[in-house]
Amino acid sequence: MTSIPGIPLNDGTAFPELGLGTYKLQGDAGIDAMVAAIGSGYRLLDTAVNYQNETEVGEAVRRSGLDRDELIVATKIPGRDHGYDGALASARGSLDRLGLERIDLYLIHWPNPSVDRYLDTWRAMIDLRAQGIVRSIGVSNFTAPMLTRLIDETGVTPAVNQVELHPYFPQEALRTFHAERGIRTESWSPLARRSELLTEPVILDIAAVHGVTPRQVVLRWHVELDATPIPKSADPARQRENMDVFGFELSADEVVAISGLERGRLWDGDPDTHEEM
Repeated sequence: MTSIPGIPLNDGTAFPELGLGTYKLQGDAGIDAMVAAIGSGYRLLDTAVNYQNETEVGEAVRRSGLDRDELIVATKIPGRDHGYDGALASARGSLDRLGLERIDLYLIHWPNPSVDRYLDTWRAMIDLRAQGIVRSIGVSNFTAPMLTRLIDETGVTPAVNQVELHPYFPQEALRTFHAERGIRTESWSPLARRSELLTEPVILDIAAVHGVTPRQVVLRWHVELDATPIPKSADPARQRENMDVFGFELSADEVVAISGLERGRLWDGDPDTHEEM
């Protein structure tokens, strides 16, 4: 079984350098896929209220047979639950569906800036952490000014910011901001799905040099950037391929070449409803 290395978050929690996205992993087939992933070595399962599979994620955790402390279950507050009381109620709902005693990583799924209640939501998450209901707290799709506001207003720095990140959208400025403040970057849509990324000549050439697959090159690129990718797959063989990226390294020149594919974000809407999350 391949072991995925971990890094400490700013709250001291050990966090895997690669996790499993669970969008569309539903029903018995979804549970089986997640159990297979855990059996292969995945220790981070990323879900959300809007994925409508928290029940399946919780069941996969129970069926895995692993000690609860070996797994990190992440879920997210949807935009409709923003606000202090709404966030508290949303957390209780997630715990009920998961059937777990705690949420390991709790994220604000989307800042919902037009409503502008993410600060109150963040204050509720701080209290949930103090109560032991949540272990680590973070955000998703936040900009640097939004992160600065959270930190300045509450004194609490998010442990994670999960953002769209792939070679077409390497987010250098935001990643630098994260690094300076001890925020872990987590990558959604790490393989830029529904794009031609895996057929780009630079990716194919680097894959040939290392004797690995194009997707392994891209996922290793995330690791080299100190970002945690969360690729999605229901196929056990593909899951194993995705996590087998810790036996080789990319050179600095290769990382720069891959980042040179930058063309901008691929998703322009509200990620709270975006299926590739």
